[in-house]
Amino acid sequence: MNKTGDVKFQYLAGIFANIVTISFGAYCGWPSSSFLELGSDASPLETGALSEQDQGNVASVISLGGLVGNVFFLWLADKIGRRRSLLLLAVPSLLGWIGIPLARNPTQLIAVRFIGGTAGGGCFGVIPIYTAELAEDSVRGILGTLLVLSCNLGVILAFVLGFYFNYATVAWIVSALSVVFVVCFWFMPETPQYLAQHHKLQEAEKALRYYRNIRSRASKELSEQLQLELHKLRAPEKAEEACADIDDTPVTWHDFANTKARKACFIGLGLVMANQACGCFAMLSYTALIFHMSGSSLPPAVCAIIVGVIQLVGSYVATLLVERAGRKLLLLISAVGICLSQVVMGCHSYVKVLGHDTNGFDWVPIAAFSFMLFIAAWGLLSLPFLVISEILPPKIRSTGNMLLMSLLWGLSVFMIKILPLMTAAWGMHGTVLLFACCSLCGAVFIAIFVPETKGKTIETILANL
Repeated sequence: MNKTGDVKFQYLAGIFANIVTISFGAYCGWPSSSFLELGSDASPLETGALSEQDQGNVASVISLGGLVGNVFFLWLADKIGRRRSLLLLAVPSLLGWIGIPLARNPTQLIAVRFIGGTAGGGCFGVIPIYTAELAEDSVRGILGTLLVLSCNLGVILAFVLGFYFNYATVAWIVSALSVVFVVCFWFMPETPQYLAQHHKLQEAEKALRYYRNIRSRASKELSEQLQLELHKLRAPEKAEEACADIDDTPVTWHDFANTKARKACFIGLGLVMANQACGCFAMLSYTALIFHMSGSSLPPAVCAIIVGVIQLVGSYVATLLVERAGRKLLLLISAVGICLSQVVMGCHSYVKVLGHDTNGFDWVPIAAFSFMLFIAAWGLLSLPFLVISEILPPKIRSTGNMLLMSLLWGLSVFMIKILPLMTAAWGMHGTVLLFACCSLCGAVFIAIFVPETKGKTIETILANL
């Protein structure tokens, strides 16, 4: 079952679905180099150079778009299916990129960035559910980590293109990804689980055969595991024993009241809080400032590319280790590593505030910050999306994911906006040490409450909650 030939269509589905995530990653990375042009006297905008306040609004509005897009596209995923919902992500993704070179003032830039952000909300909401429902247990973790890996790939793409081209040319180039996504993903079938939940059993069996690459074999020739999967699709009324009962009635608050659902939502809430409260995502928006305060003389564009490469390598490490080391261990190591890195950064900043000479050690916070981003990328910044999609019961998976991801997007907006205020009030050392305490709390939460889901079926995961 874990041979390459058996899972190749699952890998294709995961890769094709995340082409649109690459586009969103480019949205995230676009301001880094573009603001150098838009904030200069040579700005092509009719209103002149972007002010610092306008730059902050243009950069952060993508998270507000993500909040709206998360709610809308996850609602849509339950109404018309995961596949169609994902295909529709191409619309705001394409419109956002086309609108950037056509924008003539900050308000228009904010509007098109908001539109592009809605596509990101859909990516981080729907794609984890899509991959969790189609993947075998042996590759579910790898497919889940492709989301953040693809996003980081998009960030690097924007950084590199922004180094060679102006902001408008970058937008036109990256807009092609939306078209490529539709062309590639168009031929992927709906997930078997969604089809079975809507009593389309023949289509569900056909989709399962496609994703398991068994279209030409009779049922009696299949492995015991595959025969069991097919049996569940054909006889859903008997699947209740495996904790996968098919129930297409509307989701109500009562569905969240049972013990397993409450515990899954509690774990998801803790992971979302740890993801944002560690401060890594918020600090990314101020990378150049952090490098500058550390005494680095590197140009902003070079700093951005270095950070992007670190994140990309870190998220790639996650794809290599997630099915070997497991989700819980990676999350735990990541949270502890982030905490230690932030302690080093905070102590260096505090020593500098006290007036001590740190000229010979100004490389320390840069190294600590880089290590923090690396270890965060293969744990706390990437795996919560996968774990949440695995532990939520099927009936509330979309609704629960929508609520948790909406909270995540809301927290990201709050953290990005409040970070400069915290730095002004408490200094860099106070802010970073507070993040270190939050990271430590996240590590304790993971150690106590988060279950290991590596190699387990969805039914087994739910039964063990």
